[in-house]
Amino acid sequence: MMSKPPGLETMKVDTGNLYREEMFTDLGVATIRLLTPVKPDGSLDPSRERLFVAQANVMTPAGMLPVEAPIEAKSLQEAMEKFPDAVREAVERVVEELRELQREQASRIVVPNVGPGKIQLS
Repeated sequence: MMSKPPGLETMKVDTGNLYREEMFTDLGVATIRLLTPVKPDGSLDPSRERLFVAQANVMTPAGMLPVEAPIEAKSLQEAMEKFPDAVREAVERVVEELRELQREQASRIVVPNVGPGKIQLS
């Protein structure tokens, strides 16, 4: 008998945070997700804002990098206009996070214990 993965007993749908998802694409580089808030019965929830999310794949020396970023917009037209800047900012954040990880890794250089009878090379 297979055991259940931990957490499945307490998993439940957050009925106060439901969205209907629509996707728009230019079949090239741009994909915009529109998340429209809905109530548990599927009707529109006008008390919450619609959300726009940019999605793109950016070519890097290491291969394709999937990028996702929120777009502050009130309409699909506005989201399309802001798409390039949203993706650019997301890529810049990822690059900065990678640089920070590299700095952290570089600062973790392991130096062997030096004690009596041990040689330390500098």
